[in-house]
Amino acid sequence: MELGLGKNEVKLLPYTNQWKEEFNRVKIEIMDVTGFEGDRIEHIGSTAINNMTAKPIIDILIGVDDIAKVDKALYKKLQSIGFLRLRVERPDEIVLAKFTDNTYEVKTHYIHMVDYDKELWKNQLFFRNFLNSNVEVRAEYLNIKITSAKQKNININKYTDLKEPFVKSIFAKRIN
Repeated sequence: MELGLGKNEVKLLPYTNQWKEEFNRVKIEIMDVTGFEGDRIEHIGSTAINNMTAKPIIDILIGVDDIAKVDKALYKKLQSIGFLRLRVERPDEIVLAKFTDNTYEVKTHYIHMVDYDKELWKNQLFFRNFLNSNVEVRAEYLNIKITSAKQKNININKYTDLKEPFVKSIFAKRIN
């Protein structure tokens, strides 16, 4: 299984069950070092959507009691299994990544730490579950991803921006 993307790289690979296996392996590591219950650690992103072509990065959602109270001790525990906090500023979310080596050039996994069972948590799980249960919607998303990835001078920010209206339209279905 190939995992990892360099900075600003956009590459899509065909779905493989190995992504789910890798998530489960890392979930156990996270549970072991943090003491979190399994229901607080979820596989999200395109690698968690059945038969979805995806960037070869495993996205992991971790639900904490209070994002504002995450402390250095938790970062040290996650660092012990290779996750480093990124300087990504997102409201109500902390992002960590795992890299292939000490050059920190190629990321293989992301942790998205959010408040458990709050808006961000619910949106991410709804998106994954909605696409897994709707073949037509999944095909529409796949088309957007492939078309976006093929654009000239594509980078990760532009790729994400091109997908955002679709993603937000799915989030809106949860609320309605």
